[in-house]
This record gives sequence, structure tokens and C-alpha cells, in this order.
Amino acid sequence: MAEDEVLTTARGKGVELGCQPIGQGGGAALAVLAAAIGAKAVVEIGTGAGVGSVWLLRGMRPDGVLTTIDVEPEHHRAARETIAEAGIASNRVRLISGEALDVLPRLTDGAYDLVFCDADKREYPGYLEQALRLLRPGGVVVFDNALWHDRVADPTQRDEDTTAVRELGRAVLEDERLTSALLPAGDGLLVAVKTP
Repeated sequence: MAEDEVLTTARGKGVELGCQPIGQGGGAALAVLAAAIGAKAVVEIGTGAGVGSVWLLRGMRPDGVLTTIDVEPEHHRAARETIAEAGIASNRVRLISGEALDVLPRLTDGAYDLVFCDADKREYPGYLEQALRLLRPGGVVVFDNALWHDRVADPTQRDEDTTAVRELGRAVLEDERLTSALLPAGDGLLVAVKTP
């Protein structure tokens, strides 16, 4: 799948807002993953300007609903514009403003097909814990920036974000409830399926 003008424009908005949208390769992988599992209910952590949202919605079933969480109201305004420009009905998107780790516990256990995480890297371990609760058996959790600008593989890199992403990779690999792979799309997508 190629990136169109709507996504290119949204990517520019995202950069202006100070958020780093998912790359084209990662976005296409998201759409394929959503399509492969027939995703109807998806949670996105980190809305940004709606680049990832549109990729997900394009892969989801036509009656699917995306719940997307972001702490910045201006991100949601930009995402609403992007989603409208992409021709996606507003009733297919539920935008929730707030800290993800405050919002996620209020969502229903086992009710989601896919959880996509692309927000505060230091909170990735908490997002994993919530995703395991939210996903149905056979559901998929995806983390963007799993390579974190090639820092994760470099043991001399010990900043908080890099350490958190590194620990997440270890936790996913060691969790017997998950079957996982690191896809070398964009800045790395860590994908894991919750074992049925």
C-alpha cells in the first residue's frame, strides 16, 4: 500500500505538532495486520495527527471502530481533520483525551482485536500489561519504534527511552502468552499475538 496525499499532509502536520508519525512501511504493515485478523475493535495509544489512525482504519473491517488515546487535545483536532480528509466516517473513531495509563484500565477486558502503541516509550511496559488484558485470544499488540533509532541494539545506549524499549523487547520475548516477531519496517515494529 502506498502513502497518499492525505497521509503525506498528515505527516507534515504531525511534525509541526512535534510528534513523529509512523513511517510509510510501518503504516502499511499496520494496515495489513489489521486486515489479516479482520480487526473490528482496535486501540491506538498515541494519536498524533492521525497517520497511524488512517492506516489502521484502512485495514480494519468497514464496520470497525478505532479507539485512539492521546494526551494532547491539539493532536486530536489534527487527527479529526486527517480522518475526515481520508473519507472515513466519524462514527468509526472514538478519540479519548488523557494519559494512556489512566484511560486504558477503563476499557473492556478481552474486547479488542489489536492494540497499537506509539506514545511515551517509558510507558511501553505498562502498555503491554494493559494490552494483554484488553486483547481477545489471538489478538495482536504492535509497538512502534522497537529499534528506537538503532539504539536498542547498542549496549552503550542507556537513556530512559532506549532502556524501556529494550526491556519491552525482553518482556515480550519471555512472555509465554505471546508469539512475537520484530519487523524491520521503519523504526522497527514489535508484533506479538496473544496465544489463544
